[in-house]
Amino acid sequence: MLTLLTRIFIKDRENYSNARVRSAYVMLCGFFGIFLNILLFVFKYMAGILSGSIAITADAFNNLTDASASVITLLGFRLAAAAPDAGHPFGHGRIEYLSGAIVSVIIVVVGFELGRNAVAQIISPTPIDTGLLPMGILAMSILVKFYMFAYNRSIGGKINSPGMLATAKDSISDFAATTVVLLSMLAARLFDVNVDGWSGLAVACFIAYSGFTALRDTLNPLLGNPPAPELVHAIYEIVLSHTEIINIHDLIVHDYGPGRLIISLHAEVPGDGDIFTLHDAIDTAESELSAKLGCTAVIHMDPISTNDSKVNAMREALENVARTIDDRITIHDFRIVEGPTHTNVIFDAVLPFGCGLREKDITARLEAAVCSLWENACPKVQIDRSYI
Repeated sequence: MLTLLTRIFIKDRENYSNARVRSAYVMLCGFFGIFLNILLFVFKYMAGILSGSIAITADAFNNLTDASASVITLLGFRLAAAAPDAGHPFGHGRIEYLSGAIVSVIIVVVGFELGRNAVAQIISPTPIDTGLLPMGILAMSILVKFYMFAYNRSIGGKINSPGMLATAKDSISDFAATTVVLLSMLAARLFDVNVDGWSGLAVACFIAYSGFTALRDTLNPLLGNPPAPELVHAIYEIVLSHTEIINIHDLIVHDYGPGRLIISLHAEVPGDGDIFTLHDAIDTAESELSAKLGCTAVIHMDPISTNDSKVNAMREALENVARTIDDRITIHDFRIVEGPTHTNVIFDAVLPFGCGLREKDITARLEAAVCSLWENACPKVQIDRSYI
C-alpha cells in the first residue's frame, strides 16, 4: 500500500538525500501512520469493551498516543526544515532530534500508565470475555503494527530520520505488546487462566523500555556523539583519493540535524610540493565531500617533511615509544626545528578516551622519551583528543 502511495506522490523517490524527497517521505509516512493508528484505536477499543480486558483497552489508548506522537514528528520535521536565520545560522535541523525525544518521552509515560493499570488488575482481577472477535482484532493489529515497523525502519534509515526510527521502535514494541495480550486471551480461553493483569504489566514494561532506548538514541546527537564509522570511512576514502594528500587527522564532524553536517579536518601534504597544486587538491577534496556527503567541508593544509630520512626515523622512534604507553596513541604534525644550542621536537599526540593515565603523566613520559632519544632535544608536546 505504502509503496503504491510513494510511486504516486513522491517524484525522484530514490534520491533519499534530497531535502524535498526526505520531506515528502516523512509527511506521507506520518499521515499514513496516523490513519492506521486511529483505525487500530477504534477497533481495539471496541474489542476492549466487548471483552472487558484492561490490557486490550490500554493497548487501544497506546495506539491513540502513537497517533499523537506521529503528529509531533510531522510538526518537528516541518520546523526543522525552516531556513537558517540570524539567530540560527546552522539551521533548525536539530528540532528533528527534539521531536524524536518528545515521542520517546510519551512512550515512556504511556508505559508507566499502563503498568499502573495492570498492577490494579493484578490486585483485583476481573473476568474477561475471550470471544473470537476481540482476538481477531488483536491478530489484525499485530500484522498492521509489524508492517508499520518495517516501513518506518526501512524509510527512516534511508532518509536518516530520527523521528521515523523512533516511531519504528514504538511500532515493534506495540507488535510485541499486542502479541502478549493475544496470548493471554488464548490462555484464558483454552485453560481458564486469567493473566490479563500480568500480560498488561509485561506490555507496560516493554513499552517503557522501548521508550528509554529511543530517548537515548535521539538525545545522543544533541549531546554530541561521534560520527558513524561508515561516514568516517567515506571521508577518508574521498580525501585520500587525491594523491597529493598523504594522510588526515583532527577530523571533526558537527551534526546540526539530518543532512546538515559540517566537516573539518587537517590534510597532510608534502612540504616541498607546489603550493598551488596542493591548494587545488584541497579545494577539490572539499568540493567532493560536499557533493557526495551533502555537507559543508573545511580542510586545513598541514605541510610535513616526507623526504628527510632523519625526521622520518625520529618520528618512527617516537611512535614506537607512544605505543608502549598505549597502543592507541597516534602522533601527527611531527617536525623538528634545529637551533645553535638545542633542537625543538614539535608534535601532537592524540589520546584515546578511556586511557588509564592522566594527560600530564603521558606528556611527561613523551617528553622524557624525546630527551632520552636525542641529545639537546627540547620537546614541545600538544595533547589532542579524537572526535571520531
